[in-house]
Amino acid sequence: MDSDVRRYLDELVGRARAVLGDDLVGAYAAGSVGLGAYQPGRSDVDVALVVVRPVAGPVKRALVDRLRHEALPCPARGLELVVYRRDVAGSGTPEPGFEVELNAGATMPFRATYDPADRPAADGRFWYALDRSILRQSGLALLGPPAADVFADPGPADLRRLLVEALRWWLALPTPPGDAPAPGAEDAVLGACRALVRCRDGVWLGKVDAGRRLAADDPDGGLIRRSIAARRGGPPPAGPEARAFQQRVLDRIAGTH
Repeated sequence: MDSDVRRYLDELVGRARAVLGDDLVGAYAAGSVGLGAYQPGRSDVDVALVVVRPVAGPVKRALVDRLRHEALPCPARGLELVVYRRDVAGSGTPEPGFEVELNAGATMPFRATYDPADRPAADGRFWYALDRSILRQSGLALLGPPAADVFADPGPADLRRLLVEALRWWLALPTPPGDAPAPGAEDAVLGACRALVRCRDGVWLGKVDAGRRLAADDPDGGLIRRSIAARRGGPPPAGPEARAFQQRVLDRIAGTH
């Protein structure tokens, strides 16, 4: 793990314990850190905290105040933190189910959400169950029992539906017209690769690793390799070709082709 990230996570867990006390029973690095795919300057730091009981409103706000970027500077693009009750984390529910969500960073818009009902539908409600599935497989325990003992996968039908929702969300994002390179298209392509690998092979990989797994024998291998190169500073693919690939993956996961 990046040494700056490790120090940051140690401080974050200490501050969370100071706010939540004995109700905090687990803290886990998720996302690219958990998957061993953290890329300095590009990746976020994803953290899940697990508590034993519902968190009261004033405590939620105190936690946000102690962990937001202005109070604890994040060394990555930003922090994406979610707090779950333990019974929710282990339930396999496809619902968001969080107690509080915090997004904050030097280049990340601040957001604090204190109830899943306040999460805008346009921003997607599928992220959380997918993140908990990744945590079950690859979460790095910073405090508490192993992640596999805490988090549960959604059922197979729910997982497939959530992956389809995620792909449709990505496809709905605007891209520049024409065949010019489209910033962000590389993440859309590699996110589709990760979804397909999870559906096909039953394993979560980082975006680049998923792309590499598919590129060897996929008819769009060239597009995938260019998307991987774009994460190292190369030009991103054009919007139309990225969207065509995403649609092909969506059709495959949805079972329409």
